[in-house]
Order: sequence, then C-alpha cells, then structure tokens
Amino acid sequence: MYKMIALDLDGTLNNDNREITPKTRDALIAVQQQGVRVVLASGRQAPGLLPDAEALDMAKYHGLLLSYGGGRITDATTGEIVFDSSIDNETAVRFLRHLEQWPELSPIVDDGHDIYTTDASRHKVYDESHNNQLGVKIVPNIADAVTWRPCKILTAAPNEILVPHLEDIRRGYEDVMSFVQSAPWFYEGMPKGTSKEGSLAKVCEKLSIDPSEVMAFGDAQNDIGMIRFAGCGVAMGNACEELKAVADEITLSNNEDGIAHTLARHFGL
Repeated sequence: MYKMIALDLDGTLNNDNREITPKTRDALIAVQQQGVRVVLASGRQAPGLLPDAEALDMAKYHGLLLSYGGGRITDATTGEIVFDSSIDNETAVRFLRHLEQWPELSPIVDDGHDIYTTDASRHKVYDESHNNQLGVKIVPNIADAVTWRPCKILTAAPNEILVPHLEDIRRGYEDVMSFVQSAPWFYEGMPKGTSKEGSLAKVCEKLSIDPSEVMAFGDAQNDIGMIRFAGCGVAMGNACEELKAVADEITLSNNEDGIAHTLARHFGL
C-alpha cells in the first residue's frame, strides 16, 4: 500500500544517543528490499544526513535526502541535487544584520562546508558542526562574510532566551521567509514556502507517487505538515502533543524502536 516512507531524524529515526538501532535499521532495509523508497526528511544541513543514509544503504536502494527543512533534495545514489531552494543573498545579509540587535542570540549559517561564526563557543555552534560534518570558520562579522545564497539561517539560544524573541526574530521578514521552531533551542529561517511537506510533494510528483501512498514519521512541530501530507502520518511516542493531535497513528518512542514496531505491522516484517 505504501510506496514511500519519509523519516525525520532527530527524535524519530535516531534514538537519544543519535543512533539508529539495529532493529530499526533492519526494518528499513527490509522495506527498501520490497521496493519502498525511503526519504530522510530533516532540518539538518545536507552533510549531516550522510551517515544515516549510509547506515540504511540508501545509495543501493535509490533513497532521497531532504535536508535544510525541505530546502534541498539529493539523490542518495547519484549525489544529484534534485531540488534546491535558497534565501537570496540580499535578504540573508539583511536578516543577519537584523539579528545583531540581540547579542544573546547565535546565528548559525553554513555554505555546505563550514559554519560561519564569530565565536566557536556560541550556543550550539560546536554541536551543529560535529553533528553535521561541517567545519567552523571564524569571521569578524557573519553578515559581511555571507556572499552566497544560504538554504537556511538558524537562530540558536537556550529555550528560555529564544522563545521570548521569536516575534522579534521574524518581524519584518515573514513575507520573504518561513520560520519554524525545530527544537527548543533552534528557530529556523528558510525561503518563503519551504517545508518538508512541500518538498515531499515535489518528490511524489516526480516519482508518480500519490500522497496516500506515503507513510511519514516525526516528533516535532516542524514535522506537522509532513504528517498531515502523508496518507499515514505517524507520531513517535516521544512526539510533542501538537504533532500527536494531527497524526493518524502514535507509535512507540524513538528509544523503543517505534519505527520498526509500526513497519512490522504494516509490511508484515
């Protein structure tokens, strides 16, 4: 019944140790052997999806990597960029200048190779570098250094600092950028209209797959659209309440092989 499985990574495919458990890995390889296309759908930067893609043998089974919250789709087999969306340089620079008003906030922007920052100890810079296989480039001023069109600009801060600033961050940019809180400490700014579900729709059209033939798994607010888009939207047991409210099913948590549990029932594994 299902021809595609879309998976969020952090808190969904990965357990709390940022690992794919053997049981979940085996289940996903088994469904790929049945001809199902697997899509990793994450807010992570593109290089950050590669270890999980390799663990699931996605190059062998023609999987797809949806990175930057939907801003880029890459063919896991060929490395071809199937779709790419970016913030125009003028808007990106202006937005980074806008963020300079609040020194307690840490902008995180990358060029696909390095994160650009004024201080590597800024909130979550090291974690993003380590988790996404990106270098760190120290620059005197981030806005001055950005000469390309970024796929995404993250604003990072501890939750108690970030949340009171959400309206400030997006003020004046809501017509040209889309914003989503992807973690308690991250507020993502992307090109207007960019979303996991929007990119999935493009993939489905390209592959002649109907949304009713898609199963999607997620745990966070930025997965809500994807869960609604899919014919079977599955919330992890550890998902936020907003996501659980719109899901078709709720499975076990990311630490209890929730994905494998659901796939076993639907695919007879």
